[in-house]
Amino acid sequence: MTANVGKIDRILRAVIGVILLLVALTGAVSGGLFWLALVVGAVMLATSAMKFCPAYRLLGKSTCNM
Repeated sequence: MTANVGKIDRILRAVIGVILLLVALTGAVSGGLFWLALVVGAVMLATSAMKFCPAYRLLGKSTCNM
């Protein structure tokens, strides 16, 4: 996997991911919103940690400054 997520993008993904996970796990939302926040938050954190976004690959996009 070639990195396609840049530094600023990674930071934003990590912050948003943590916020969504906190919203889901503190019980601020329930039902479908709970699962949505949980899954999207986990995906955001994972793509931030791996420096790779499959959606960017499909779209031919990269935010890396290589």
